Amino acid sequence: MPKIYAVILIFFVFLNFNSYAQKKSIRAKSITENIIVDGKINESIWKSADIATDFVMFEPDNGRPISQDKKTEVKILYDNDAIYIAALLYDNEPDKIQKEITNRDVFGVSDTFSVSINGFNDGQQDFRFFVSAAGVQMDCLATEDLEDFSWDAIWDSEITLTDFGWVVEMKIPYAALRFSKTEKQTWGLNFMREIKRDVQKYTWNRVDTKIGAVIPQAGILEGIENINTPTRLFFIPYSSLYYQKNDIGSGTTIKAGLDIKYGINDSFTLDAILVPDFGQTKFDNAILNLEPFEQQLEENRPFFTEGTDLFNKGGLFYSRRIGGIPSTEPETTPTEEITNYPSSVDLLNAVKISGRTEKGLGIGFLNAVTEKTYATIWDNETETSRKAVVEPLTNYNVLVFDQRFNQNSSVSFVNTNTTRNGSFRDANVSALLFDLNTKENNYNLYGDFKYSQINTLEDYSGYKTSLNFEKTSGRYRYLFSGKYISENYDINDLGIIFYTNYHSALANASYRILNPSSFFNTFKVEQELNMEVQNTTGKTQEAWYKTVIKATSLSNHYFEFALVVNPLETFDFYEPLEYGKYVFIPKRIASYFGFESNRNHAFTFDTTPFFTKFNQEGRITYGIYASPKYRFNDKFSLAYAFDYTREKNDIGRIDSNETGIIFTERNREIVQNNFTGKYALNNKMTINLTARYYWSYADNAKFFTLQDSGYLTPNNDYSVNKNRNFNSWNFDLSYSWWFAPGSEISFLYRNYAEERTNVVEKNLSTNLKNVFNNNLTNILSVSVRYFIDYNVVKNKF
Repeated sequence: MPKIYAVILIFFVFLNFNSYAQKKSIRAKSITENIIVDGKINESIWKSADIATDFVMFEPDNGRPISQDKKTEVKILYDNDAIYIAALLYDNEPDKIQKEITNRDVFGVSDTFSVSINGFNDGQQDFRFFVSAAGVQMDCLATEDLEDFSWDAIWDSEITLTDFGWVVEMKIPYAALRFSKTEKQTWGLNFMREIKRDVQKYTWNRVDTKIGAVIPQAGILEGIENINTPTRLFFIPYSSLYYQKNDIGSGTTIKAGLDIKYGINDSFTLDAILVPDFGQTKFDNAILNLEPFEQQLEENRPFFTEGTDLFNKGGLFYSRRIGGIPSTEPETTPTEEITNYPSSVDLLNAVKISGRTEKGLGIGFLNAVTEKTYATIWDNETETSRKAVVEPLTNYNVLVFDQRFNQNSSVSFVNTNTTRNGSFRDANVSALLFDLNTKENNYNLYGDFKYSQINTLEDYSGYKTSLNFEKTSGRYRYLFSGKYISENYDINDLGIIFYTNYHSALANASYRILNPSSFFNTFKVEQELNMEVQNTTGKTQEAWYKTVIKATSLSNHYFEFALVVNPLETFDFYEPLEYGKYVFIPKRIASYFGFESNRNHAFTFDTTPFFTKFNQEGRITYGIYASPKYRFNDKFSLAYAFDYTREKNDIGRIDSNETGIIFTERNREIVQNNFTGKYALNNKMTINLTARYYWSYADNAKFFTLQDSGYLTPNNDYSVNKNRNFNSWNFDLSYSWWFAPGSEISFLYRNYAEERTNVVEKNLSTNLKNVFNNNLTNILSVSVRYFIDYNVVKNKF
């Protein structure tokens, strides 16, 4: 360990020897007159503002100056409420400007202009605001690893199509940004223009693609001084009406609640939800899960997706734990059975506070409380029922301290805590993270140490640590990584983890072209070696060599090819579902080929065939993903996606009895169909359709008993029917109208059904018929959210 710390210390010293590249700068001009955001830029004050111009291509031909016929000019004004941005985007062929109308935060096939603002100028995080040539807004919080488009700010924009190109005018209130409270502000700033038909992006301050980091290569915004920002206090009341009907009956539900956003100061914000309503969030994709692990679900609830970059540091926070399935199952007697087990726990309220000091210290605190939840148990002997607690009143906390320095480096501390009322399981997890980069962003050293403590009938603790060194610039790049996870490391009360009790080493090397060649616009090839060894037995649980090639042709079609070879016999320590047991996995080889056609075309097509061949007679997995899409015009588009997988002679655990753990050799098929449609009445009003049909079966053929050696021996006596046949149907048809900034009315018609049986039915039409006959649930709902700015209300009285 001392050697590791010495390396880190040397790296810290090395950080201070590199200098920054020259950055462009622009001064914002202070105003007192009123600016009308209409995309026309009529106010005379615009004529005296500084101009940001001389854009440079970001991709594909990095560094090439923009042509004069695509000249781009940007100006900035400010007052005590907001900054104002005007952009003139010249185009010698204005009739060819792409302008597909989409939902908010969906880019589609459209030219775009964007501004990236870093209020702390620390090279770590941008607030990005995009406007398309159709007038659609997109916004996100951006770090080097992630653009979070679930974050939605309240800001104004308008566009005008002209005979010389198009014009964008934007008003970004200070409430949509975060910055220090100093008299003279210095912000990181960059502008980007995308010309969709040419598949080209240009930035104001050059972003050199030889360097892996983008955000530190921003320009500088100066001139904002002595601003007296208004109180940031917003209320978003909402009300929803639901009508539900199925074979059991029908009913109506009315819900109402409130979101509160309060700016503690210009850097910190408090968000709270009272009596939350998530009834119109996207449905979960139900599957036939035969894996030894739970299905990891996407988070679709806005409170847990918006602005949660701080809370996601270290990977300890899986927000679906909050309000997810209960954590325990009740004990029953031989005469009892569980007749009603809740699928989720109701969230009572949640609050989060996040922000960053002018010294670069980010602080985040999230708290949520879920209610006490019961299951119903029926006694067949006494013919009475009782209730049992399956989830007590539970409190969830996430606390984060993230210190940034040197424009692109950070050290973080993260703690998550789950406290359940009474004698139920509690958990506490802490992590120390570091991410160090040279100032020129050529090299990156990062790692972590995490410690978990579980308090239950038998307390236990565990830890995880890793160290990674990466070259992040130039044509040739590489990564070396090492990791150790102890046996009892457990973050599953508020996080999610599947594999523990192993150590691993990984090496990755890659080559890429940085500018277009005679054959490709982009090209990258990666080579990777990975080895994972289980700590207790010393047996190999994973080992692969992988080659991945990614390329974009001169016609802007995308190709990806991968070959993965597992040359060693490995062992699965999780499939047996019993401590100390493991099962043999033979050598195997896998490959896939992906193709995506040029997105500018009206008709596009994606496909990815794939296969895995095991070194075991008859065992193979293969399938294909295919998705055609047709854009009829700038308002209307339809898309279909087909995903098919076939597993022949798959091996998996199905049972255990007095003879041991029972495995089966089975055939599986998985068919998923997704259909989506969009019709945009205008850039604030859309109709959307989403339909999904999923079918999968597992047909068991032979049975085996697992031996202590990890190998299987035939079991000819086992005869329990453990076949599986699963169907799932979801259909959403919605209308959404953003009738005012931050305010929306939405109508949703939803129906869904599931069918589970141990009778395998291999006829697709019969399966589809069965799922529709299996208690189809229909829901019609309307929801209204209204954004109230405290300052607007105050000024009216």
